[in-house]
Order: sequence, then C-alpha cells, then structure tokens
Amino acid sequence: MIVTSPHHLQDRYDVTVVGAGPAGLAAGRGALERGAENVLLLDREIETGGILNQCIHNGFGVHTFGEELTGPEFAQRSVDVLAEASSGHQVDVLTESYALDLTDDGLAVMSAQHGVQVVDTAATVLTMGARERTRGAIRIPGSRPAGVMTAGLAQKFVNVLGQLPGRRVAILGSGDIGLIMARRLHLEGVEVVGVFELLAHPNGLSRNIVQCLHDFDIPLHLSTTVVEVVGDERVTGVTVAPVNERLEPMLDRSRFVPCDTVLLSIGLIPENELTRTIGAHIDPVTRGPIVTSTMETSRPGVFAAGNVVHIHDLVDYVADEALLAGRSAGDHVTGHAPFADNVRLVPGENVRYCVPHTISTDRDHTVYLRVRRPLEKSWLRLGDLYEKRLRYVTPGEMVSLKVRPKFLADFHDAALRIDIVARDDDAGGAGDD
Repeated sequence: MIVTSPHHLQDRYDVTVVGAGPAGLAAGRGALERGAENVLLLDREIETGGILNQCIHNGFGVHTFGEELTGPEFAQRSVDVLAEASSGHQVDVLTESYALDLTDDGLAVMSAQHGVQVVDTAATVLTMGARERTRGAIRIPGSRPAGVMTAGLAQKFVNVLGQLPGRRVAILGSGDIGLIMARRLHLEGVEVVGVFELLAHPNGLSRNIVQCLHDFDIPLHLSTTVVEVVGDERVTGVTVAPVNERLEPMLDRSRFVPCDTVLLSIGLIPENELTRTIGAHIDPVTRGPIVTSTMETSRPGVFAAGNVVHIHDLVDYVADEALLAGRSAGDHVTGHAPFADNVRLVPGENVRYCVPHTISTDRDHTVYLRVRRPLEKSWLRLGDLYEKRLRYVTPGEMVSLKVRPKFLADFHDAALRIDIVARDDDAGGAGDD
C-alpha cells in the first residue's frame, strides 16, 4: 500500500529512498521484491516522477515496458508497478522534503509537513538525479540580461507553465535536452537560429540529432561557441566564433547572431551534496559516488543509482540500475549477502569511465561506460579475455557491456582493463553492436 504524505512517519524503515523520480520509484520496487517490509520515498517536489513530468515527448519505456511512452506516462506506469509490488507492505511517500544528513542515529529529513525529523533506516538508496550546468559553470563573457536560461528550465516553461521563453532562440550545447527543446520550440512557432556546439561532435543521441534538428532544418554548428552575450535588459544577440583544435575561440572569425533568448544545454551534474555530506567516496570523472556491482557506495548500507551516479542516455537504463540498487538494499536488510567483488575495473584506451567500479567473477554484470572520442569501427576489449565488435561509438551515447562469469573464469588478477580501440578490418555481422 502506498501512502502519500503520511500524517506520521514510522519509527523505523527498512529502506529509505532519497528521490522519487524514475530511479527512486524503481529502487523502491526493488527493495520490496527482496523482502523489505516498509519503504520511505522522499522527494523535494510536490509529486513523484522527477524530471519525467515535464518531458512530454515520447521515446521512453521501450526497454522497460515494451512500448513507447511519454515522460509522464512512464512516471505513472512506474508508480503503478510500485503500487502493485507494495501489496501487503507499507510504502510512505513524503513529498516537499529534503534529506539533510545521514548519521548513526538515522537520516535527518526536513519536510513541509513534519519539520525536521530523524528517520531510523536500515538501508538508504540515493536517487537524487542530476542538475543542469549553468552559465556560471563555463563563464560566458558579456552582460547579464534576461533571456539566458538552461534548456530544462525552458522545457518547464513550455510544457508545464505554457509560456514561451522567447521568439528567436540560440542554443549553446548539443545535449539531449537542448536538441529536444529545439524541436519543441520550432513546433510552437519559435525561430531557432541554431545549435552551437564547442566540440567537433554532437553530445546528444544520434536519433535526437536526426529527429530534432535534421528533420526540421535546424542548423547545427560544430566546433563553434558563444563568446559573448549581448543585451541590456533583454538579450539582443550573441557573438559566436569557431574554435581551433585546442578549443580556443578564433575571435577574428566571430560573428553576431541576433536573438532574444539563449538556452544552455551544456551538460548535467550529478546531484551529490548529500553524498559528500555523508562521506561517500566520489569518482572525480563521473562526479558521482564510487559503487560496487551491487550499487553500494563506500558507506556501508548506502546504495546509489541513476543520474546521481553517472549521466544516463535513457530512463530505461536508469530504472534498470535503480532496480538493482533497490534489490541490493533489500538484500542488505534481510541479511542476504551477495558474492564479494574481487575485480576492479580500470578505464583504458578511449574509455572515460566505467560503472560499476568493481565486479565479482561469480555473477553477471552490466557495465556502463563512455568513450572519449568517436570511432566508426572499433573493438571493445575486456583485458585479453573477451572482445566485441562495435559499429560506432561516440561520447554522446553510453556503451553497455554484459559481463558474464564465463568471461572471467580464468581471471585471477585484482584489476581488469577495458579498452575501445579502432579496428582496421572490415569484419562485421552478428558480432557488431
């Protein structure tokens, strides 16, 4: 049974989930499946669903539910599945609440309904998601007029509040939210003057490049960045310039682009203030917690999943990872200890990071990783134990690898290196992914 905004919190919860977006909802279900009797979900918003509530476009749920859904549909379906799993159990959902700290006494929670309260919990799952990088993060020169905002804020204006952010828009960065908003604004009659990307390759999914830009003739300018925001009370335009191979703007080739709005789609940052507060170790590359194959952080009994660990491409992958974290939290509560991890994964050539950071040779794992540079034909190599052909890789799209015990049967070292290298052969076929 799900109880939203309970009048009284229970004395003790088996599992507390911080964040009730797609990851939190999946983690709650996973905890119930593995024996947790009562679960508490916390969220700062007034309702569950997280960022999905403002993502009204389709493309969600193909892997998780076997059909294409919009963001709100995926969120509601996740709530329905959690409600079904909660039969005979207690799930409390406390909205408009914040988790402040986790000590030996419990999780300190501040909410509009209960004030500040310490919740006794046997296990905790961190699913706080991510936030957008802002103008201050990349220090764009120029004035500070109205009309400069993140792409996610513009999405909330249009999809939730029914307000257009402007009439002539320039987008800096080619992240997926920016690409989706380019299409959304075009459909609402807004002129999108272009998407300007600092790097020589897009940072969004290939399908979004095609469906959001190419299909609507919205120009994408690679190796180009905004070097100045122009305007007094309101944006009147931006100065853009190409960059050299060191990503330095070539100001002698700059040009002025008139616009009244600038959207920033320059990446996401895992929301890990609480993670740092409780002392969990952070990966400097992902900027999320270091996790084991069960998604447990360096703080025993604290698990993490979703964009709080690393930035995912698809919400389906977030749900899969969070389901694992929830199940692991349930196992922790019920005393079902998993096989201990005995292999540390090491990012090798053209691999920026890999998650989880450690695995066990005794069970299956799904390892997620991102490359540093695009390659059209490549080998993914798991040490000298296993290799897989890939059609193409790009930093904008996550690579997943199923690691099975048979691959590691003869492996006895402490560290395993993962490389993605170019291949010269023309081999293809069933091995390509």
